[in-house]
Amino acid sequence: MTPRPLVIATRNAGKLKEITAVLGDDVDILSLEAYPDAPEVEEDGDTFEANALKKARTISAHTGQITLADDSGLEVYALDGAPGIHSARFAGIDASDDENNRKLLDLLHDIVEHDRSARFRCVLALVTPQGGEQTVTAAWEGRILTEPRGQHGFGYDPLFYSPAHGVTSAELPTEEKNKVSHRGKALDAAKDIVLQALTA
Repeated sequence: MTPRPLVIATRNAGKLKEITAVLGDDVDILSLEAYPDAPEVEEDGDTFEANALKKARTISAHTGQITLADDSGLEVYALDGAPGIHSARFAGIDASDDENNRKLLDLLHDIVEHDRSARFRCVLALVTPQGGEQTVTAAWEGRILTEPRGQHGFGYDPLFYSPAHGVTSAELPTEEKNKVSHRGKALDAAKDIVLQALTA
């Protein structure tokens, strides 16, 4: 049986690149560019899981295809978990990565290094047109630096330092990042689930 395609419910080029890098060789991936009339999904849930499921359900219903959606973000312990589900719009609805990073640094200005612990967290939701739903979650522990480092990645990657690797997320080559990041670990855990759904 020929595997069915998988729609990735994102318009974020960085996320799509990371997901394709992990799943691309085994899966026929369609981005939302293949569905220009797909609706914008308001991420109004109060958890990563709620937002990921809403995106996957909405896009699966629109396309009639099995859909994978992700909601992920940065949780800073000194900020009571912020920016959290608001990571992409921390400095405003249309905020750039630089603007979000500047706001984060401003809020942490008086916080000493050992109190700047943080984690990236990712929830993946897989939804089928028949109503099947599964979620996978993963996290990546680190801390926030006082200034950005590195040219790779996107979002908060230049500020997120991984003690286990001695570099920021933005200093890791893409292939290495995909092995150790929150999204990479979630995708690795979800890969068998995705392939099973596509060939069922």
